[in-house]
Amino acid sequence: MQDYPKHYCGVFGVYGHPNAAELAYYGLFALQHRGQESAGIVTSDGNNFRLHRGMGLVPQVFNGQILHDLVGNIAVGHTRYSTTGSSHLRNAQPLTVDCARGQIAIAHNGNLTNAAQLRDELEAKGSIFQTTVDSEIILHLMAQPDFNGCTSSLTHAIRRIEGAYSLVLMTDDALIGVRDPHGFRPLCLGQIGNGWVLASESCALDLIHAKFVRDVEPGEIVIINKEGVTSMQAFPEQQRRAFCIFEYVYFARPDSTIAKRNVYKVRVEMGRQLAREHAVAADVIVPVPDSGNCAALGYSLESGVPFEMAFVRNHYVGRSFLQPSQLIRDFDVRVKLNLITELVRGKRVVVVDDSIVRGTTCKTRVNTLKEAGAKEVHVRVSCPPHMHPCVYGIDFPDRSKLMAANYSLEDIRKYINADSLNYLSQDGMVAATGLPKESFCMACYDGHYPVPFDPMVNKHTIERRNGRAQGLLETLAKERAQIRLL
Repeated sequence: MQDYPKHYCGVFGVYGHPNAAELAYYGLFALQHRGQESAGIVTSDGNNFRLHRGMGLVPQVFNGQILHDLVGNIAVGHTRYSTTGSSHLRNAQPLTVDCARGQIAIAHNGNLTNAAQLRDELEAKGSIFQTTVDSEIILHLMAQPDFNGCTSSLTHAIRRIEGAYSLVLMTDDALIGVRDPHGFRPLCLGQIGNGWVLASESCALDLIHAKFVRDVEPGEIVIINKEGVTSMQAFPEQQRRAFCIFEYVYFARPDSTIAKRNVYKVRVEMGRQLAREHAVAADVIVPVPDSGNCAALGYSLESGVPFEMAFVRNHYVGRSFLQPSQLIRDFDVRVKLNLITELVRGKRVVVVDDSIVRGTTCKTRVNTLKEAGAKEVHVRVSCPPHMHPCVYGIDFPDRSKLMAANYSLEDIRKYINADSLNYLSQDGMVAATGLPKESFCMACYDGHYPVPFDPMVNKHTIERRNGRAQGLLETLAKERAQIRLL
């Protein structure tokens, strides 16, 4: 069972470069950690779109010949994990459409909280959807006939949608970046030569030697075309800032900079704060790689206890056609990390991880350390307990599957077999960022959702749609039966 939250998506765009597809490939490669299910790139030469998408990792989807055929000096790329929509090639992005307004491509990072209602409304007006992803809703809204010009239709569309979205769009001759008014998801602007780049994280700019210019502001539309870069604010009134703080805790790469804060430094400070709040007598600090590395280093620096990389990660773990769980106990967990027993035998160990969601993986880690001869195992978590599901694009399960939402700290400690267990406080986590608490979404910790949503509305809408689909299937079955009788 997956014990860590899965990433959502990574988006990337290039304007004004003769090797746009190649740069998009490298950009997606740098953003692979944000989505490992599918990848796609679409290019424009000013007249035609060329698209390639596939299931799997970026290097599995593309090769030299495919990239050579993706002609054009504008490109949009996407790497995906499905938060809305099933795992299927038809749901891979970027999505493209050819409508009265011309050709449009879209890559979306985030999750719309009113997707079901909007889709129901659009279907009632005759829209026909090709996918089950909420990103397609934006294209249908943009294609509505009541608005003139791409920019105004886009403004209209994003004022209708709610939730989290960082978008990179492409027309025949322009690249467009959009960030939701609360700024849930990151998006930055870079420059490469005379061209421009949009990316989920600044680490993608570094790989292609692009210069970081700035973050796209919440609610901002950035339009890049032959006239240069222009900007407009799509929302007349400033909305509450709600950047997902879990980007700093876990999702973003440590070499990225978001809101002028380097992720690596923030995570090290979270580890320092964790040591201040929950010190314990120990002989060695051990991280759970790779996400716990920075916080464990901070804990070691603050406590003065030596840091050791006792867990060695296997970076080449892929899917296997074998199911060896009966042959090797906890294979799925153990194959990813192997322990150097000499570093922990007879010692009091503090193992630092970034989060505990369901607890199953953490339990295996603790048992592995104790089986290796660790005298004591103390678990420290560099973020607060996850108490609530995320509706903005992170694969946090419902409350019934969140360990901390259903059990006390002592119950969890006993379950994972640790000698002690402590989490970083909410105030400590925020303090480590150096930013005000009001600038973050912390709904998965405190249950305060910045954008209101009604899960029952979505549920009922989906049930109605499923009911219509079932009714259609039953009608077709009856018609087939009548044909056979004839």
